[in-house]
Amino acid sequence: MDEVERSAPSVEEAIEAALAELGATEQEVAVQILQEPRGGFMGVGSQEAVVRVRLRARREEATEEDLEEQAEIAADFVEGLLSRIGLVAEVEQQVDDGTMYLNVVGGESEDDEEDMGLLIGRHGQTLEAVQELTRVVVAHKTGLRCRVIVDVEDYKKRQRARLASRAVEVARRVARTGKEEALDPMNPYERKVVHDAVAGVSGVESSSRGEDPDRRVVIRPRS
Repeated sequence: MDEVERSAPSVEEAIEAALAELGATEQEVAVQILQEPRGGFMGVGSQEAVVRVRLRARREEATEEDLEEQAEIAADFVEGLLSRIGLVAEVEQQVDDGTMYLNVVGGESEDDEEDMGLLIGRHGQTLEAVQELTRVVVAHKTGLRCRVIVDVEDYKKRQRARLASRAVEVARRVARTGKEEALDPMNPYERKVVHDAVAGVSGVESSSRGEDPDRRVVIRPRS
């Protein structure tokens, strides 16, 4: 099986389900969003997200031009959003470990630091909302899955490093003990970081279980 279509309440959950069936990481596939999720009135008229996920040929890679185009679209959107809500900040493109980040950087005053804190939100919730809006804009304009991560003052980079380190630690323990372990509930971005980190540890595999906001990653010995 080289290609599957899956539906779920969110794009990220649909992709997770497809990756689990294909036994692949996100870096090994091409993702096409066939339908965005839509809420209805009291459940009437709602629709789930639908994605088509295809294993890449070994030589097939997303081009730098694709990523640069996405970064420009994302930067224009985020700059416009900041302007509308009255925040003054720089938006910088940064490539870190193969990932394109759009980093929002404020000034050094206390007011600027407070603005950046508000943009991140409690446990990163506001930043996740900005990421989702950016994802929808980029996907709509390019027809491709958004590969740009919106960050604020390197918040997500630090978060990613902590999550990856924790995931590797647990994965190695699972490989040693042979007993599966479930991590704390995470949002889609955090689960992706964990799945990618676990994929680098031999003898184990990961999947997501449960429904948001209690959906979590389970790491188990590879069958």
